[in-house]
Amino acid sequence: MMKQGMLLIAVMMGVLMVQAQTKNFIDRPYLEVNGTADSLVVPNEIFIRFTINEKDTKNKVSLEEQERSMFQAIQQLGINAAKNLSVNDMSSNFQYYFLKGKDVLKSREYLLKVATALEAGQVFMALEQLGIANASIDHVDHSGIDAIRNAVRTKAVENAVLKAKALTAPLHQTVGAAIYIGDEERYTAPYDNRAVRMTVSNIMEKNADTQPDISFEKIKVVSNITVRFVLNQ
Repeated sequence: MMKQGMLLIAVMMGVLMVQAQTKNFIDRPYLEVNGTADSLVVPNEIFIRFTINEKDTKNKVSLEEQERSMFQAIQQLGINAAKNLSVNDMSSNFQYYFLKGKDVLKSREYLLKVATALEAGQVFMALEQLGIANASIDHVDHSGIDAIRNAVRTKAVENAVLKAKALTAPLHQTVGAAIYIGDEERYTAPYDNRAVRMTVSNIMEKNADTQPDISFEKIKVVSNITVRFVLNQ
């Protein structure tokens, strides 16, 4: 019984200590400010999605033959197809085959990564020449986006410090240690601009004799940091 009583007293003392610490924290004079920063980044990873379908050639050219021609064309542009080309989906029209008793028409979807808008335009031209019209920009990104996001965070905190100093200077007070930091970030990638989601056929109709002029909006990274500083008298 005595042990239970001592345990209860210890628990109560612990609760009181936590409450006292919380109260001391709340009672400390502090200043809360928001620091913001942003950056615009030119995308260097552009993903093109396209499909090779045997029915586009009325089953005269096999998927494998079209694939070899496509692979060679991409290599000739100086793009490492083995590294940057991936198969996104593969399907065959088995239902049509069983119902109609005709040959299976295979199709395959690809995702190709290029580094610039110029390369993207060259790829669209090459695909058009091969009769592959079902192509569009899937999304864009930047290979160093994590480092960029952290740099924007750092700048936002620096701006918060400058703001805190500006607010306290007229009061003849100084900014102490940070007791809270909250991070709010907005990152607009993956790219989703419908204006650029044009098929090869649409591009070629508008630019029949010239290379497609493709441009991309920059990726915007925004950081909003909330910081609470202790106010020194």
